[in-house]
Amino acid sequence: MFRFLFVLFIIIPIIEIALLIQVSEVIGGFATIALVILTAILGAKMVKQQGMGAMQNVQSQMAQGQMPAKELFTGICVVIAGVLLLTPGIMTDVFGLLLLTPAIRNKLAAGLASQATVKMSASMQQNQRPSGFSQQSTQQNNHQVEHPTTIDGEFERKD
Repeated sequence: MFRFLFVLFIIIPIIEIALLIQVSEVIGGFATIALVILTAILGAKMVKQQGMGAMQNVQSQMAQGQMPAKELFTGICVVIAGVLLLTPGIMTDVFGLLLLTPAIRNKLAAGLASQATVKMSASMQQNQRPSGFSQQSTQQNNHQVEHPTTIDGEFERKD
């Protein structure tokens, strides 16, 4: 966590300042400021447009009784893109615009889904038997309990 925060608050601003200085030497200081403001305005419009579309898609998927996983991922990417585009700088603007590109989002989603699948299958292989059940207790009862479905307890309502 410390490394992530260090990169977020120290390294990224240093890179942004260096890039802004380099760009201002090439196109001028006023043009660099105008570029940063223009990308923020353009990004805000794109985020609003794509965010509203993603929200409508989520609502329609849920109305049909389907899990809107792809639409939720799109919404998360649009929110992150909005934060990156509103942050002054060139590198953050490039990453924000990349997140607003559907092809990039689809590749990112596919990569994350494959990682999640690998991690889930590995954890499922390690935890085939629920915790709290030992080999002896299941053999003594002459049956194996794979997934208990009943939770025993008491309920009392206090108003």
